[in-house]
Amino acid sequence: MKTYSATPADIDKKWILIDAEGVVLGRLASIVATRLRGKHKPSFTPNMDMGDNVIIINADKVQLTGKKREKPNYWHTGYPGGIKSRTTGQILEGAHPERVVAQAVKRMLPGNRLARQQMTNLRIYAGAEHPHEAQKPEVLDVKTMNSKNTRVAY
Repeated sequence: MKTYSATPADIDKKWILIDAEGVVLGRLASIVATRLRGKHKPSFTPNMDMGDNVIIINADKVQLTGKKREKPNYWHTGYPGGIKSRTTGQILEGAHPERVVAQAVKRMLPGNRLARQQMTNLRIYAGAEHPHEAQKPEVLDVKTMNSKNTRVAY
């Protein structure tokens, strides 16, 4: 039996809507990365962009376990002595809380050109509104998939 390899004509992309309110960040990122790559499809081909378009709303209400809110995130400006840091909690409370979710999903994808292309199929919004109603996205309820996917805020 020959191995099936999808062609661009075989690819069927859907739109998925995920509500991140109360969902644990790592579990959400894992599910989204699987959907972006297309590994949930039986026709998965590793070298093709087979994944769905994913919309995440309420990214500012994502939950973290343990002391991860106090964990610092470092980056370098490119200048001498230009190392900077902010805690994950500060980023979530700041102007762009969706960057925490985007970074988590990005780090669960392989580090290649195809993964950068697949990241363009991800749309993240801090609030409950999104401008993609015309695409008629299917709702994916991550909370009911597993009881460990949710966490109450302390």
